Amino acid sequence: MGALKELTTNLYEADFAAWAEQQAEALRQRRFDQLDIDHLCEEIESMGRQQRSELVNRLAVLLAHLLKWEHGVDARAEHGRSWLLTIKEQRGQALELIEDNPSLKPYLGDAVSRAYRRAVLIAARESGIAEDRFAPACPYTVEQATAADWLPQ
Repeated sequence: MGALKELTTNLYEADFAAWAEQQAEALRQRRFDQLDIDHLCEEIESMGRQQRSELVNRLAVLLAHLLKWEHGVDARAEHGRSWLLTIKEQRGQALELIEDNPSLKPYLGDAVSRAYRRAVLIAARESGIAEDRFAPACPYTVEQATAADWLPQ
């Protein structure tokens, strides 16, 4: 490993923000010999994973509130407005994320499945409803969960 590459790798490990600025500047100035290619590849891949993770997080909150709406009929009078606003907000943010990152759309079905496991835990914790009262797999289709006016009965 050359001295410059070693310094760059050390900077990556010691001060990520400084490393990122250095790499951006090297790219702007077309100094490709100064790029930390391996770490740049890792970081770019990580950015894509973060978008998928953000989608799963949004869907988990959305699905948890759909579950609370469906199973918490007695609590709707007290919490219904808040649940509806959260459902609306999370739907909007999930759809906006997909709009901004169209490559996430084919991943949506898998994201709903992954999010549902987390949603059950959130809904059980926040509502006091036992986990085993919820279906083992997501009872809502992707279309239902993301439809602006759909609510479970």
